[in-house]
Amino acid sequence: MPAKPRAPQPSVFEAVAGRAPLAARMRPRSLDEVAGQHHLLDRGRALRESIESGDTGSILFWGPPGTGKTTLARLIARYAKGEFVPFSAVTDGIPRIREVVADAERRLVTGVRTVLFIDEIHRFNKGQQDALLPHVESGVLTLIGATTENPSFELNGALLSRMRVFVLEPLTPDDIKEVIHRALADNEHGLGEEQITVDDDALEILATKSDGDARRALTVLEAAIQHAQSTNPKPPRSPRNVRLASINESLHWRPAHYDKKGEGHYNEISAYHKALRGSDPNGALYWLARMIDGGEDPMYIARRTVRFASEDIGLADPRALQIAIAARDAYHFLGSPEGELALAEAAVYLATAPKSNRVYVAWGAAQKAARDTPAAQVPKHIRNAPTGLMKELGYGAGYQYAHNSPDAYQPQEYLPDELHDMVFYEPSDFGFEKEIAKRLEWWAGLRERSKSEPDSAPE
Repeated sequence: MPAKPRAPQPSVFEAVAGRAPLAARMRPRSLDEVAGQHHLLDRGRALRESIESGDTGSILFWGPPGTGKTTLARLIARYAKGEFVPFSAVTDGIPRIREVVADAERRLVTGVRTVLFIDEIHRFNKGQQDALLPHVESGVLTLIGATTENPSFELNGALLSRMRVFVLEPLTPDDIKEVIHRALADNEHGLGEEQITVDDDALEILATKSDGDARRALTVLEAAIQHAQSTNPKPPRSPRNVRLASINESLHWRPAHYDKKGEGHYNEISAYHKALRGSDPNGALYWLARMIDGGEDPMYIARRTVRFASEDIGLADPRALQIAIAARDAYHFLGSPEGELALAEAAVYLATAPKSNRVYVAWGAAQKAARDTPAAQVPKHIRNAPTGLMKELGYGAGYQYAHNSPDAYQPQEYLPDELHDMVFYEPSDFGFEKEIAKRLEWWAGLRERSKSEPDSAPE
């Protein structure tokens, strides 16, 4: 008679039916359990005192995932002895807002506040925001919003002005380690009964590669334990050690922290531009890679690279613009991933090129002068004279043809009278502009000599 198949051992998370994920079970139940955010939650800080007093008013928490936004919202409701009401900015609409307000008004009669929590509040449309506004203003609702996006881009000013904004920072690796140790030791909500340990090198990698996200750290830890159990089955509740291989297997791909339409878009292109300007090829390559990995349009980066070549290098290295445009064309021709190397080549060249913004400054000064003197007349000697009448009026009279001089230079004025001797462009002492400065100095000398010599040049 064949042996009866052996039933598979339940995982540590299947031992209790319907048990919530580790990250949910380990959600802090008091302010002292919240990891990180010392700038907001240390004793004596204004936010902590207002939470403990049970009267925070409406608040907006802005920060990356897994830093405690939802946890703090729940704690605010708990300390205020209020009703915590979650609201979806994606699926709930204005009718749901009316229901929440009606319920809140009924609770308020009995002295119970309603804490309305809206996660990803930046997804709220203008109509939803306007519908909330009077009830937040009147105090019927205590609104706690959470967002990963810059609220000044997404929320209307009226609603934003009625909320205090607190910025949450990514957790440090030490903060993540604290969260993990707490989960390993907690017998009631965590893994204490499972007798699980984590190798030091595995703990270090998990704390670092969780990217400041406590939820991600606990989720990966949970997956690593399951992976370790599947590769080395043991009876339930027996000691188990999580090694580096299990952590690496559970980490998989880490999504880029980037939003092509949000603040990350502006911050990272700014970092790229400033690294180029600061002559740091390593920083330029890093931010270029971050943007491409995050899904940014490489042609947008190429356009900004071309702009940088004109604005920050200019004539200190005339090849910079050529190389930037060549990189744009190469990417357009090759696409990804082959064309990305051309962008990287341009980034290194531009970062290591001599820098000058003198053309940029000169162009701005010329634009201002043009706006300030819109009616200034073209000097007669450099006007075109295609008709006899124009010649009779003196158009072109006295113009000196540069190539009639051995030096291919004739000292004469090209600006309107109102801008006589105005200087817009002054070359720097860097790169090719050194040579331009020498030419300008030589031409200036020819002009000075011409003032003391009789004019014998042909017209």
